[in-house]
Amino acid sequence: MNKFVNIKSSKVTVKFSNTGKLNKLNEFRKEYVKTVLGFVDVMWEMEDIPSLVTTEISKKVTSNLMSRSLQAAGKQASGIVRGTRKKNKQRLFIYDKLIKNGKLKLARKLLAKIKKTPVGKPTIDKVNPQLDSRFFEIILGGKTCFDGWLTFKQIGLKERISIPIKLTKHINKLQSSGYRLMKSVCLNRESVTLCFEKEAIPFAPEGNTIGVDIGIKALYSVSDGRQSSQDIHGHTLDTICRKLCRKKKDSKGFKRAQAHRKNHINMCLNQLSLNGVRTLKLENIKNLNRGKRVSKYLARWTYADIKSKLESMCKESGVLIQYIDQTYTSQRCSSCGWTRKGNRHGVSFKCKSCGFTANADLNASINISLNLPPIGRKKRLQHPNRTGFYWYVVGQEPIVPVVTEIKLTLE
Repeated sequence: MNKFVNIKSSKVTVKFSNTGKLNKLNEFRKEYVKTVLGFVDVMWEMEDIPSLVTTEISKKVTSNLMSRSLQAAGKQASGIVRGTRKKNKQRLFIYDKLIKNGKLKLARKLLAKIKKTPVGKPTIDKVNPQLDSRFFEIILGGKTCFDGWLTFKQIGLKERISIPIKLTKHINKLQSSGYRLMKSVCLNRESVTLCFEKEAIPFAPEGNTIGVDIGIKALYSVSDGRQSSQDIHGHTLDTICRKLCRKKKDSKGFKRAQAHRKNHINMCLNQLSLNGVRTLKLENIKNLNRGKRVSKYLARWTYADIKSKLESMCKESGVLIQYIDQTYTSQRCSSCGWTRKGNRHGVSFKCKSCGFTANADLNASINISLNLPPIGRKKRLQHPNRTGFYWYVVGQEPIVPVVTEIKLTLE
C-alpha cells in the first residue's frame, strides 16, 4: 500500500448564514487567535517545547475558551514555535556548512538574507483556527436549496452553530476524482477551508521522457511535437498578456483579464495528455524578473501558474518531474549540438553550423528532454555562446573548444 497521499484544499463561503451566527463565529475566532498568540509568547522563551500543552503552560495564558478549545489552540501554537525554530536551525546549519567549505561569499549572502528577513513570532493576520473533527461535522443533503450544513460544536458556546454551505465546482471535481474529506477545517474570516486527501499514484516503472518548454508566445511546447493552441475565442497567452497591459492595475477589467489568463492556462494544460510518460523535464525558472526592469508585457507572464499546474498534473498521473538548468537550451541546435546566440531569432531557429531549422520553442523542448551535461557558472561567465561551442549529450563527446576555433576560422 502506498504511504504517500496527495492533500488538496478548497474553500466554502459562509455568506449564506445570518448575521447573528457569523458574529458568534467571529468572536470565537478572535478569542482563539488571541489565545494562540498568548501560547506563542509563553513558549517562545522555553527551551523544550511539548507537542501537547501542559496544565502549567495553560495557567500562564488568559483565555475564555473551553478546555478542549484551549488544548487545540496550545497544540497549534506549539507547532508554530517548533516549526519556526526548525527553520532557523536549517538556515544556520547551511551557513556553518558554507563557512567550513570555504564558500565565504555565499555565506555572507545567506547571513545578510537571515538578518534582512528574520524568522520571528507570527502576527494576528497569519493565524487561523485549525479545528479537528471534535469541533465540527458536515452533513450533506437535505430538502433545502443548499448542499449541506457545516455545524460547529464545543467551541466555547453553549449552542451549536449550523451554517448552510454550497459545494463549489472544485469540491465536486475533487470528490469525483476519488478525494475524501479530511477531519480538519480552517476557519477564516469569510470562508471555511476544507481539506481533502487521496492516496498518491506511484511513479510509472517505465515510459517515455518528454521535455516541456513554457513561454509566452506558445504556452507550452513538448519535445514530441505537441504545442499549445488558441482557445475557442481565438485567444492565446500572448494576446491575453497584451490585454492585461492595457488595463489599469487592480481595476475590475484587470481582475477579469487575470481570471481569463488563469482559465486559459488551465484549459491549455488540461489538453496535454501524459499517458505513457514516465518523466517530464522542465526548466528550473526562478526569480526571472527579480532586480530587473521589465516591460508590462513580460511582467504579465506568470510562469509560476504554469509550473504549479504541471506539478499538480504530474502528481495526479504518477509522472516524475525533473528540473534542469535553462541555460542555452533555446540557443542549442537539437540536431548537431552547436550552441550560439545567433541561432535563435524570435520564434524561429536556424543553426549556424548545420543549417537545421525548426520552431524555436520545439527545438528548446527537445534540448530539455535530452541528458545534457551541466555547464558551470565559471564557464557561463566566459559567454561561450557568443562565439559558439558544441554541447553534446552525456556519453558522447564533451564540449570541444578546438572545434570552436575551427568554426571561427571557417566563418
